[in-house]
Amino acid sequence: MSVIKVENLTFSYPSSDSAIFENVNFQIDSDWKLGFVGRNGRGKTTFLKLLQGKYEYGGKISASVQFDYFPYPVKDKTMLTEDILNEVCPEALTWQFIREFSYLDLDAETLYRPFETLSNGEQTKALLAALFLNEGRFLLIDEPTNHLDIRARHIVAEYLRRKKSFILVSHDRNFLDGCVDHILSLNRANIEVQSGNFSSFMTNFERQQDFEQKQNDRLQTDIKRLQVTARRTADWADRVEASKTGAADKGYVGHMSAKMMKRAKVVEARQQKEIEQKSELLKNAEVDSSLKIAPLIYRSERLAAFNAVTPFYGGKGVCAPVTFNIIRGQRIALEGANGSGKSSLLKILCGQSIEYSGQVITGSGLIISYVPQSFSHLRGKLSDFAAQNKTEDSLFKAVLHKMGVDKGQFDKDIAEFSDGQKKKVLIAKSLCDKAHLYVWDEPLNFIDIYSRIQIEKLLCEFKPSMIFVEHDQAFTKNIATATVKLTPPLN
Repeated sequence: MSVIKVENLTFSYPSSDSAIFENVNFQIDSDWKLGFVGRNGRGKTTFLKLLQGKYEYGGKISASVQFDYFPYPVKDKTMLTEDILNEVCPEALTWQFIREFSYLDLDAETLYRPFETLSNGEQTKALLAALFLNEGRFLLIDEPTNHLDIRARHIVAEYLRRKKSFILVSHDRNFLDGCVDHILSLNRANIEVQSGNFSSFMTNFERQQDFEQKQNDRLQTDIKRLQVTARRTADWADRVEASKTGAADKGYVGHMSAKMMKRAKVVEARQQKEIEQKSELLKNAEVDSSLKIAPLIYRSERLAAFNAVTPFYGGKGVCAPVTFNIIRGQRIALEGANGSGKSSLLKILCGQSIEYSGQVITGSGLIISYVPQSFSHLRGKLSDFAAQNKTEDSLFKAVLHKMGVDKGQFDKDIAEFSDGQKKKVLIAKSLCDKAHLYVWDEPLNFIDIYSRIQIEKLLCEFKPSMIFVEHDQAFTKNIATATVKLTPPLN
């Protein structure tokens, strides 16, 4: 075990006027399993790159371990998986790859397939296995769950629980709880390290914020009272001073004036001290601005229906026929393994050109708001995006700001946003839509935990009609009123 020490870390991008990190200090043990959490755009990926020495910075980062980064860049995906993994970990033997694969529920024959033929989830598992075989390394794992379905997340979480020496950036609460023993939290004012999983961290964080809020409220009351007292005492002193003129005992009056002035100074000093104490509170409080949505009420109870529907890829059905209705007020979660047709069903519902059998019926005049998985098409200014989508610009930006996107980002090209901020652009647009039905396809990919909780509260309060795909089990458990499970095709 060794120590990774960060001392007075200061960093800002050349194009930015504000610092990402300023005089940050903390240390971690290289044997820990660290979950790394924080708002989108706050600098998690930047910090991982600083550990790798990719940017110049102020201060000092000292470590006696070498850092490896996931996702590992694969230059030629046409190569056999075994050859790629041998590049990642040259010293590993074939039997070691096979052993790691068994822990990750990967077949040994996966080694002998071209890497490009593996699913995104299989690629994630294979690369993690190879990276963990590099002995004496500290692994920086940046959001590995984005291509993993629920079952795969359980498997990878269990795999990571058996390992050590890593920092894991993830926004999936259940996933973090299943595999980390410390939390590295990138807060508004500092970075702090705490022992335990995410749930224990969040409990402590909320308790601390509740305590500081009560302290803040008490000091606020005291400051207002002291301000009134200071003004009153100063007024008394001024009146006594003015009464010296013509007074019979000017010495006594002067003494009283000085006494009152001294008291005013004491009150003022106490007031200033309490203001300073107040300024130290709630620096890390995550602003929990309430989001709103204005769903339209459809005239009939049934919004849409799927009758024995099977999407097709390359002429082959990807799941057994599914039959269900979307009823007004329901929030339906589609569940199934990667590649089972969940996204295809949503696209079919939205009228996209997808080959399928069966029948999809949508109500006449039904207005749908759609959040796709991909945000690769996003570019240009936010105002242009809002105009193209006929979204009210001020409302759209207000929603983004409430979701933690800094106003300093508003004039930048969306292409420069972090992945989480890009996904928030799509969600904010949908929240501004007045629709009968909200169709969201993995909306939480790259979205930070605090925003996930914020969105959960919104959906529970306004109860829009919804059908969605999401692998965050905590979110689905809190939001879904019904579940439709997709199974493999019958043939």
